[in-house]
Amino acid sequence: MPALIETVSFIHAAPSVVFDLELDVDVHAASMAGSQETATTSSGRRQLTVGDEVTFRARHFGVRWRMTSRITAYERPHRFVDEQTRGPFRVLRHEHHFEELNGFGTRMTDRMTISAPMGPLGAVVTRVLIAPYLRRLLKRRASHIKCLAEARRRA
Repeated sequence: MPALIETVSFIHAAPSVVFDLELDVDVHAASMAGSQETATTSSGRRQLTVGDEVTFRARHFGVRWRMTSRITAYERPHRFVDEQTRGPFRVLRHEHHFEELNGFGTRMTDRMTISAPMGPLGAVVTRVLIAPYLRRLLKRRASHIKCLAEARRRA
């Protein structure tokens, strides 16, 4: 059974600014510095668009992980989706939504669906360990995006 993780952040910046920061692999890597995350793109560009693949390498739970995702939907500046094509999960689908708040900023919603391998044992590990960990990572990343986006607004 897949687990759903959802986080909502409010950012005082335009949706287009937040959208672009979310698709910048250098920003992503900087937001995950604690896990020594790196990102390599299939296109060589640092800004992702539909069809692009990105391979992440990081250390989580003391283990080196590698995961490749593809941008499967792209509706700038409102929404994009990335989905794992290779990696540790049976399924990982991450929807990013950006809603303008009447000139006051952006409501950014991350909705991640994950399913681990190993049947019932994987489902338990996902609910007890992996989902809470990923929720914390999404919040950390959103905080990083918020700081960058709001600094650009002040500049």
